[in-house]
Amino acid sequence: MSNENEINYTPDLYTLVDEKGEEQTFELLDAMELDGERYYALTPYYPNAEDLLSDDGELTILKSEFEGDEELMVSIEDDEEFERIASIFLERIENIFDDFDDEEDEF
Repeated sequence: MSNENEINYTPDLYTLVDEKGEEQTFELLDAMELDGERYYALTPYYPNAEDLLSDDGELTILKSEFEGDEELMVSIEDDEEFERIASIFLERIENIFDDFDDEEDEF
């Protein structure tokens, strides 16, 4: 029987292929549109929670690019653009976790 306070979480997963042709699965943490571009903040996905402990916690920041009708997630080549977008994502993610911590304190 399910506890009514139990939270069911299904992550948004994406399998991406890098420049070397290697596949890796990522979990989407956040997405945003800014200046007509769409950006994604992802982290490697580990089905086994113990594997997550050895992860360095680094975010992967990608942007949307279209080839015909197909949307691709691609690296941000411009260093200034990358730093600006990464900074915004870090602030947004910190706020999400701060809000979550505040909600837990209320119980």
